[in-house]
Amino acid sequence: MSFKSGFVTIIGRPNVGKSTLMNQIIGEKIAIISDKPQTTRNKIQCVYTNENYQIIFLDTPGIHKPKHKLGDYMVKVATESLKEVDVVLFVVDEGNTIGPGDRFIMDQLEGIKTPIILVMNKIDKMGQEEFNQLYNQYKATGLFKDIVGISALEGANLHALVEKISGFLEEGPQYFPGDMITDQPERVIVGEIIREKILHYTEQEIPHGVAVEVSMMKKRPEKDIIDVHATIYCERKTHKGIIIGKQGRKLKGIGKSAREDIESLLGSKVYLELWVKIREDWRNSESILRGFGYE
Repeated sequence: MSFKSGFVTIIGRPNVGKSTLMNQIIGEKIAIISDKPQTTRNKIQCVYTNENYQIIFLDTPGIHKPKHKLGDYMVKVATESLKEVDVVLFVVDEGNTIGPGDRFIMDQLEGIKTPIILVMNKIDKMGQEEFNQLYNQYKATGLFKDIVGISALEGANLHALVEKISGFLEEGPQYFPGDMITDQPERVIVGEIIREKILHYTEQEIPHGVAVEVSMMKKRPEKDIIDVHATIYCERKTHKGIIIGKQGRKLKGIGKSAREDIESLLGSKVYLELWVKIREDWRNSESILRGFGYE
């Protein structure tokens, strides 16, 4: 049997479960997960390999109406990825009808020659009648080569989805080593883990005006400890106070939770130092966006 390979982009509205889907398929926490929209800011390249094929996934920012330069960048990343891949996964979630946000994305997909698989996520929250109704609406558009219902959170039907994807791949090389799951540097993933914990611990209090810069990752000589230094940048003084919390309790919680995930990622004890600084309106500054890697 010949070996197949290809690139797959995952697109959809913010907060439909794209990162959760990719993490479940890969089996590792690479893309951060939050219940807040527009969590993913860059394409995250992850790799799934078995004996028959290799799939390289691009998890992109949710397509939305941008409100600042960071938003413009995020939408550009998502739409341009459609031109680079062998298969497009369009992820939607539960509902009785196709919403305006999904219709907006479908308009972007018109004329795309790349095979598009519609992924109906969160089927665990849908009754059979609701599923059938939504399925038929999407099928009637004629836009999709296949439609698959899954639950990314529960891992339901993911094997079937991966097999569907492989059916659209052509014979090709193994681009990455079999044990490699991402092309992202450890420092980038560590920064994303910290940002995820900020979003989790601050609930609705902090908008997405938060960035994390990991300035140092260094293993101590003769000790199984990695020192990690990171700076959290926010846009307002009030946001800094919320992140730190009363007597520093919230920042300690963020640090403890992040450290546990980072230790799991690196397979080593971690000493994590966090600082919080203010950079006003950084999402509209091209030089700051470049400095944070949004180019």
